[in-house]
Amino acid sequence: MATTDGEVRFSHPRPERVLARSRLVSAVYRSLEFAVPRPKALLGDAAFRRLSGACRQVAARGPMATFRLAAAGSQTQVFRRLADELGRATGLAEDRDAGELLVRVRRSRSGGWEALLRLTARPLSARGWRVCNLPGGANATVAAAIARLTGGGSFLNLMCGSGTLAIERALAGPGGPYVGVDVSAEAVACTRRNAEAAGVQVETFLDDVVRPDFQVAVPGGAADELFDVVAADAPWGDAVGSHATNEALHRSLLSAAARHLRPGGRFALLTHEVKIAQKLVSGAEGWRHRSALRVEHGGHIPLLLVLEKVG
Repeated sequence: MATTDGEVRFSHPRPERVLARSRLVSAVYRSLEFAVPRPKALLGDAAFRRLSGACRQVAARGPMATFRLAAAGSQTQVFRRLADELGRATGLAEDRDAGELLVRVRRSRSGGWEALLRLTARPLSARGWRVCNLPGGANATVAAAIARLTGGGSFLNLMCGSGTLAIERALAGPGGPYVGVDVSAEAVACTRRNAEAAGVQVETFLDDVVRPDFQVAVPGGAADELFDVVAADAPWGDAVGSHATNEALHRSLLSAAARHLRPGGRFALLTHEVKIAQKLVSGAEGWRHRSALRVEHGGHIPLLLVLEKVG
């Protein structure tokens, strides 16, 4: 096994087992390396037979009926010809925007060229339980990482949106109860639909988490019981919310988390407002930093903070 930035390379006799257990992985690819100097050489007899044969195998396992070619210069004459030939050799229709078989072509570490064939028609982060989606929703793979980093117990998802954070935590293993709160009735309904599709129970409440007196109880708990984990996927400021109001929003989220967490409980904050978050937590009392990670999220690299409540 070898690792590079964001990638793990490995050999496995049963790739379907890897796919079934890859809740923290965005995609799994079959890698083909070619000792050729230029992409044009991929059209050579031996290289092309190997590439097209692998494409047929992956597509048949899918099953997949369409493909798309992704490469730097994918619109050049060489790559357009490669796409045309792949279509003829595999019987797959090219769909440049949403092709099921994703074929990525890039330079290899050895100096030749590499073709990466994604083993699934959609990224692994596109969960089957998602029957409802909202703008600015959290990536399910990142949500699974939050579940891993924060641990078990009762879970409160502030500004729950489509419910991704709460649902992925519920799917991760023993714990609960799981609660989602949002000011939007559409979001609360969306969370309920997704939770039902996932086969998990998430209690939902329609409320504004930025209210100074906002409070939600642990379902079934004692009157003074607090949550083990609070998590929030803060609005990006472009698809949802605005940069002008996000500093006040982040302050409200931090305050709400402090009110709802037991001592030793953890607060996970996924935010695209990196500078605002770093500024707020650097001077906040009553918190211990557990981790700060930059994560891949649909072309963005937001900050994932995990804090522990002290005192």
